[in-house]
Amino acid sequence: MARGGKAFKAMAKGAAVVASAVAVIERRRRAAIAADFHEPPVEVVPLPAPAAVPADLPAPREAAPSAQAAPSAQAAPTPAPVPTHGAFGRELHPGRPATPAEAVPWGLRVAAESTWRLLLLGAALYVVFMVVDMLRLVAFAALASLLISALLEPSVSWLRRHGVPRSLAAGGVFMSGLAGIGLVGWFVVWQVTTNLSDVTSKVQDGVATLRDWLITGPLHLTEQQIKDFADQITKAISTNTDQITSVGLTGAQIAVEVLTTVLLAFFTTFFLLYDGERIWSWALRGLPRHSRYAMAGAGPKAWATLTAYVRGTVCVAFIDAVCIGIGIQLLGVPMALPLAVIIFLGAFVPLVGALVTGTVAVLIALVTTSPWTALMVLVVLVAVQQLEGHILQPLILGRAVRVHPLGVVLGVAAGSIIGGIGGAIVAVPLIAVTNTVVTHLRRRNEAGQAVFTALEAAREAAVARAGHPEAPAQAAAGKP
Repeated sequence: MARGGKAFKAMAKGAAVVASAVAVIERRRRAAIAADFHEPPVEVVPLPAPAAVPADLPAPREAAPSAQAAPSAQAAPTPAPVPTHGAFGRELHPGRPATPAEAVPWGLRVAAESTWRLLLLGAALYVVFMVVDMLRLVAFAALASLLISALLEPSVSWLRRHGVPRSLAAGGVFMSGLAGIGLVGWFVVWQVTTNLSDVTSKVQDGVATLRDWLITGPLHLTEQQIKDFADQITKAISTNTDQITSVGLTGAQIAVEVLTTVLLAFFTTFFLLYDGERIWSWALRGLPRHSRYAMAGAGPKAWATLTAYVRGTVCVAFIDAVCIGIGIQLLGVPMALPLAVIIFLGAFVPLVGALVTGTVAVLIALVTTSPWTALMVLVVLVAVQQLEGHILQPLILGRAVRVHPLGVVLGVAAGSIIGGIGGAIVAVPLIAVTNTVVTHLRRRNEAGQAVFTALEAAREAAVARAGHPEAPAQAAAGKP
């Protein structure tokens, strides 16, 4: 926490320095513009006077001015003075701009203006990410509660439409969801503890088989080399006892943080189910008045997108877990049901989650059965992933979540880098919701512009009819 506070202070100081530098540059630019408007008096080069004509010399007949041409000759405009100096007293030359800013190409000026604005935006986003990282427990709890609420809220709405009170509907659905999560956890623990002894013996047999392969296989290792390698591992463990102890303490801290996050997520989920509409109304009152109407329309669309995404992801994850579980069960891999549950949880990360968690089944098949069985498990995983990417995702999610697969992969990668497993889980729904909100606001602006254009055309037509009152009567009579 202290490290995060120091980093936040350093980032705040850096942002302040950047802001002050930008302010100085802006003041100098405005001063230059003001100086251009208030430049010193320019020197005017007098034009040469016309040569004097002798009085006794008669004027040519064709050049004699007439009485009608005299006024026009007197009204002839005088030539404009030619400035010889520009702003700040600098001498003007042909082809040289008046100010240095005018000499910079327009594209470069636009790039410079955009660059420093992007730098300020990047600094602001970095500060936001730093704050989220400092409050990662609260952020993950809020995001997890939103996902769980999006899954359970349709049930609460259905109960309320059938006359169940709001508190009873929210409490019943929340307790049902909590019981379901508890049953899933109990089932996984029960299956693992039941099959642990069998799996342990098979792992030992697999390790012995691997040892024999290292000796008799293409590597041709000796007993002494294998023994030395095992001794090095034991020595490394014994010499890093302090680090292992610190890892254990860190693991305890992680367990406490996870428990705190889970409790906070459950608490937030209940209140979102019970009082979600009032919470949204309260959040809208914190926005500027001219933005409330736009966000009030974007909010329900974003919630519908999130609900469709969560429900579709649950269906896809269930199908993935069932297909992969049946495949590894038929191949004789132990603990097929716990592995199916792990794959179901991993499938909440689109496209790559089920494949990554399915590698656990491949490793168990490798050490407990044979390399051929592990290869077949890998083939089952790849086949199910192809089924998910080409059929399940477009068919189940469909129009609700319009995110390109490349955006999904990049979002998952960026989310995992920023927030680990939690970031990978929430990256895709965040992208989907953002896409929905931006699309709604853009269409709303386009509709408003169309209405404004129609009103302007109607006003111009009314003004035209007011200027020609006989036009309606002629149009009614059918005259042109």
